[in-house]
Amino acid sequence: MTGSPVSQGTPVRPGDVEAARTRFPVLERVAYLNAGTFGPLSRDTVAAMREEQERDLVEGRAGLPYVLETQALREEVRRRVGELVGAAPSTVALTTSTTEGCSIVLAGLDLGPGDEVVTTTDEHFGLLGALGASPARVVVVPPRPEEILAAVTSRTRLIATSEVLWTTGDVLPVAELRERSGVPVLVDGAQSVGAMPVTAAGFDFLTVSGQKWLCGPDATGALVVAEPERLRIASPTYFSQLSYEPDGSFVPRAGAQRFERSWWSRSTLRGLLVAIAERPSWAAEVAFAAADRCRSLLADHVELVGSGASTLVSFRPPRTSAATLVQHLHDAGVVVRELPGRELVRASVGWWTSDDDLRRLVDGVASAAEAVR
Repeated sequence: MTGSPVSQGTPVRPGDVEAARTRFPVLERVAYLNAGTFGPLSRDTVAAMREEQERDLVEGRAGLPYVLETQALREEVRRRVGELVGAAPSTVALTTSTTEGCSIVLAGLDLGPGDEVVTTTDEHFGLLGALGASPARVVVVPPRPEEILAAVTSRTRLIATSEVLWTTGDVLPVAELRERSGVPVLVDGAQSVGAMPVTAAGFDFLTVSGQKWLCGPDATGALVVAEPERLRIASPTYFSQLSYEPDGSFVPRAGAQRFERSWWSRSTLRGLLVAIAERPSWAAEVAFAAADRCRSLLADHVELVGSGASTLVSFRPPRTSAATLVQHLHDAGVVVRELPGRELVRASVGWWTSDDDLRRLVDGVASAAEAVR
């Protein structure tokens, strides 16, 4: 399988995927191929969230036990996210999105007009917006390793790029870029963490999305900072400090917690913990096999884009616009998305994706093409 990872856990047994699919009610109705935006929510994830909300309704959201329990859940989420990417919990900060994580890093680096940041033509605005707001000169190159490295100069302070491009699904060797350039690397992990094996080792900064491939609640994510003390706290919040003075000076928390900006409800924390726990050890193996199968089935019907190295399958539709095809597929019970401004349709293939889901996708593409003959 092109780009497929080596199996990381227990071998898949007959019936495992079908049993896992029953956790997600949405799969009973539609072919859900949109985890690159939002992953499906499971029954147990929503049940855990409802339980905490009912508890808040009855008992209120106040008191020392409430605060201590919430703090313990925050620490558990940091630990579980750290386990996913091979990082110590002390280097993990909770965020509301990969966008927020990128903003924390770009603001904290204290870049100036004489500094440069190298990025690629295929980055999401969640990263690009933070780059554009910095005073540094942004150097944009095609997403090819040699061109990225060739753009690095003595003024380069950062390479900022995705591990998996949200457009084509191509995978960039970000650890190699760090090693060969000697320049700090900010990795946008929105389309990699949860979809494939990812390690934070060798990265300076890694952002994580909770609501995409991890199938967690909305507005959840994390930022891994290899050396938290070397990044300035550009936007301190109450969570940043251990103690403070009337003039605003403060003693920062140890580790990456100092970068946290938001309170998460116990409902959100419990939901993400359940979602992470439900992810099977064979998730990446099955997802990559399904993505390869998706490309194989689509090959005779569309122009596939990208190298086929990830669980994102992007393509140009025949004889119709991307927006029209996405609506046609939606009406047929197949959920994919259009990539704005690129005339691409993107299918996000997860470990919950069945062969029937893929055939519904291909049938919908074929019927849309026939409709415009």
